[in-house]
Amino acid sequence: MRTARTVEEGPPQSPGPEPVEARLAGRLAQLRVEHGWSLDELARRTGASRSTLSRLERAEISPTAALLGKLCAAYARTMSQLLAEVESDPPQLARADQQLVWRDEASGFTRRSVSPPHPGLRGEIVEGGLRPGVDISYDAPPVPGLEQHIWVLEGALEVTAGRGVYEVRAGDCLRFRLWDRSRFRCPGPDPVRYAVMVVLP
Repeated sequence: MRTARTVEEGPPQSPGPEPVEARLAGRLAQLRVEHGWSLDELARRTGASRSTLSRLERAEISPTAALLGKLCAAYARTMSQLLAEVESDPPQLARADQQLVWRDEASGFTRRSVSPPHPGLRGEIVEGGLRPGVDISYDAPPVPGLEQHIWVLEGALEVTAGRGVYEVRAGDCLRFRLWDRSRFRCPGPDPVRYAVMVVLP
């Protein structure tokens, strides 16, 4: 049975697996084969169970934000790069109603690809949203030395980058290069909405 997590692209689709979600599952399976890894090897590298990875590649479940982060790290891709690989070639103008939105209902994380990765460009812009109390951790950056600029639009966000912990309020911007683990937490009492500019090293 499918989980409540959804991926949206443009207008509502007919019932059944979302096209982007199905393509994501296929791309993850393809990446594993390209690397010459078995499911057991991928499980060792990500810490996820073999059965979870198998179900994910068959589009029986959707990845959580934490699991997708581990897979991106294993395949040395940012989350936006991975999601862009399952889209058609992105246009120069990213219309609001055509921006890819990915939701992890279990953790309360919403991610909009405002300016998706594009060939020849090193930067991208992502909009994130967290409900109060939501806490998401990533063991390592998908690409070491990844540059991030986090601009909080509404609410407050607690960000851990390596050994530093920062409370970023509406209007504040936190910037750093990430070499270690990271964590995003919404301390509340209101939800937080923020923009992240990611620049590849």
